[in-house]
Amino acid sequence: MALDLQNSGISDALVILGAAGLVIPAFARFKISPVIGFILVGILVGPNALGSMIGSVPWLYYVTISDPEAIAPFAEFGIILLLFTIGLELSLKRLWAMRGMVFGIGAAELLVSGLLIGFALHLLGQPWGGAIGLGLALALSSTALVLPIAGMHSAVGRGAFAMLLFEDVALVPIIFMLGALAPTATSEGWKGLTEVAIAGGLTVVGLYLAGRFILPRMFAQAARTKSPELFLAASLLVVIAASLATGAAGLSPIVGALLAGLLIAETEYHGEVEAITAPFKGLALGVFLISVGMALDLRLVARYWPELLAAIAGVMAVKAIVTMLLLRLAGARPGTAAETGVLMASPSETTLIVLGTATAAGLIQPSTAAFWTTVTAIGLTITPLLAKGGRLIARQIEKRTADAVTAAEVAGDRTAHGTVIIGFGRVGRTVAEMLRMHDKPYLAIDADIDVVNEARLAGYNVEFGDVARSDMVDRLNLGHAKALIVTMDDPVQSVRLTRRVRGWVPELPIIVRARDAAHAAQLYKAGATDAVPEALESSLQLSEAVLVDLGVAVGPVIASIHEKRDEMRRAIKAAADLDREPRIRKLRSAAPADGSATAPR
Repeated sequence: MALDLQNSGISDALVILGAAGLVIPAFARFKISPVIGFILVGILVGPNALGSMIGSVPWLYYVTISDPEAIAPFAEFGIILLLFTIGLELSLKRLWAMRGMVFGIGAAELLVSGLLIGFALHLLGQPWGGAIGLGLALALSSTALVLPIAGMHSAVGRGAFAMLLFEDVALVPIIFMLGALAPTATSEGWKGLTEVAIAGGLTVVGLYLAGRFILPRMFAQAARTKSPELFLAASLLVVIAASLATGAAGLSPIVGALLAGLLIAETEYHGEVEAITAPFKGLALGVFLISVGMALDLRLVARYWPELLAAIAGVMAVKAIVTMLLLRLAGARPGTAAETGVLMASPSETTLIVLGTATAAGLIQPSTAAFWTTVTAIGLTITPLLAKGGRLIARQIEKRTADAVTAAEVAGDRTAHGTVIIGFGRVGRTVAEMLRMHDKPYLAIDADIDVVNEARLAGYNVEFGDVARSDMVDRLNLGHAKALIVTMDDPVQSVRLTRRVRGWVPELPIIVRARDAAHAAQLYKAGATDAVPEALESSLQLSEAVLVDLGVAVGPVIASIHEKRDEMRRAIKAAADLDREPRIRKLRSAAPADGSATAPR
């Protein structure tokens, strides 16, 4: 039976999903980074390995990528989703506060590294135009790999993000500049750059204004339907529309994706959007990494491995040293500067774009582009190893200088909310008011968008989210919280949530609202630190009011109320501990005295 080449997309999808569902868990079992796993899969199933054997072994068609260019759009979409989620973790205020770092250290790192690498290549015989193009291409670092490794809240992550953000913004000017440097170029190249700058600026302003007025209303309607599918569709619509708009204006689509994330981050829906798009981001990023692996030609590696090794080491050394020195000049700790420098030493996925542009402009030869494409692919493959090496170097530097990093910096300077409140009805609001009265930080979560909107207008720190989904609970970072308070009026869900969180965070104080004593007993069994039955509190408040009206002093009344509350809680906990005892006695009484099996009726 002849192969149906029209179904190549289905075959490619099978390979990609097989890699995600089978190969990557196998790598994870041996504690190998999924990044390396995806790239190795790309090498194996790509056109330079098993894919080249389809002619002699036809069945390999079904387990290889037959058309690498067909998955390129999906790889690009993975990068777009990654930048979108990065924008969700930021805010316009925070981005504005980072402007000095972005356009200071970020610009200096790219220009200094690019000029040094370009100068070295010129000394090796590369013409100035090609040397500049290669220098800028190799000076770029991987947003897709560096930020997921470093995070957005660590000292390393903040420094890396500032430099990576400038690189993403500078990508389009670099491409136009290379066109202007082409041997046949005229002043049209610089004219085109000016036109793109104007059109891009107007597009960004238009997206910002549209997002401020349209996004809150659109997501409010999606939230009221309580349909995760509709919420996901709205999220993908926003990121795709913004990416297409900036792409049409001549900017990179990733600029639109980042702006879309920033705009949603300013709304109360950013947590829910981040949680609901996370699985797609991971899979799309995997597609990108597979495409990187397919670009790696093992025969070329075997033939030129000494030159490739020297090129990788030279480029990484220049970038690491420049980054480290700039961060030290900016006041970063020695260990932080060293770790960031090593992590940023790897090349970028956008390096391949700049190499293609330089080749099309005639600045470098295709053979030269192929060599540096292999260098880039190898550099991306070893990025997780660079991250581990950077952490080891940072520890050694800190030990050697005898200036220990504080616990907050080691943990990534994660600023946790003191108390997390699940449910923001009348009970949750009262708890938040008491915490605010005593200057205790908190974060409240509620699944009713109207409640969230009203609370935020009143000045409460409330976010929209559905804790029935485990990925939303993961986002709350409860391992760094001071306490969890569950006030939602859903007995089954509150027990389930308590049991789940207690399994994750054994030491976290969990205080839960209960309907009655029986529900409180279930909550204690699930791991609640305290369960507060509404009936109990109502009776105690009624008793307090009666006693005070009868003339009893307030002090003794409050003391007796506390004593009675503790007594009733002890009784409920005891009932929870002995809940299984009646069933055990029932089973024992049903068993025959001689221990023989009971005959069926």
